[in-house]
Amino acid sequence: MGSAIIKGIYAAASKNSGRLGDYEITLYAYHKDSEKLKTLSEYGVKPCNSEQELGNKCNYILLAVKPQVLGDVLSALKPSVTENHVFISICAGISSEFIKEHTHPAVKTAIIMPNTPAMLGYGASAIARDNVISDNDFELAKLIIGCCGLVKEIAMDKMKEIICINGSSPAFIYLFAKGFTDYAKNVGIDENTALQLFAQSLIGSAKMLTDSGMTIEQLIKQVSSPGGTTLAGLDMLYEGKLEETVNNACKACTDRAYELAKAKE
Repeated sequence: MGSAIIKGIYAAASKNSGRLGDYEITLYAYHKDSEKLKTLSEYGVKPCNSEQELGNKCNYILLAVKPQVLGDVLSALKPSVTENHVFISICAGISSEFIKEHTHPAVKTAIIMPNTPAMLGYGASAIARDNVISDNDFELAKLIIGCCGLVKEIAMDKMKEIICINGSSPAFIYLFAKGFTDYAKNVGIDENTALQLFAQSLIGSAKMLTDSGMTIEQLIKQVSSPGGTTLAGLDMLYEGKLEETVNNACKACTDRAYELAKAKE
């Protein structure tokens, strides 16, 4: 995910004389694997030899590591961190308080829940700000994440609840898609043809949700002719309590987020 964001920043800055919005951008990175670090050079990234060197050179630090190793990463950064640093974190389940406790109590933070479509530039990221980050610093954080797709601000205390909406939902959608492609295969329709048609239907339906001006209920009704095939299928989905199942999946996702957060305390 970190590489995807770097690629997005590079692509956006390349179109604007090395700037992202009103900000001139120079990218630095550190990775324990020197080969992985070397691959980022084609995107204008300057390598650092340690976390501390990165902290010395950068006021804005994107945290894109596995949550279980973040504590060690922050401890290595700590000697170089001051109250002027801004941390932009995409580490799942990591709070602003955790970052401050492991670095400096006065650092500024923006916490982000991205999703994997960001790897293709079609991400949907939720972002929240702490109570000390400036409007300019937060705007830059939004510009950085916005290089990989849509970004929307939410309240910090809803960062766990949003995980199921955009962070985990691609997996739920993929499982839904599998049901349709499995059916196609069972009735003798080419699986790839079915996947392409269904995927395009997802894209088109998403645009109808955002751009048609109709409510979800109105959109469902538009497809459902009285006594027709769609209603026959919908009846089975209602009978199977699809909406209730989705709600239960979201609740389970959120409950697990709180469990993981408590384990990190």
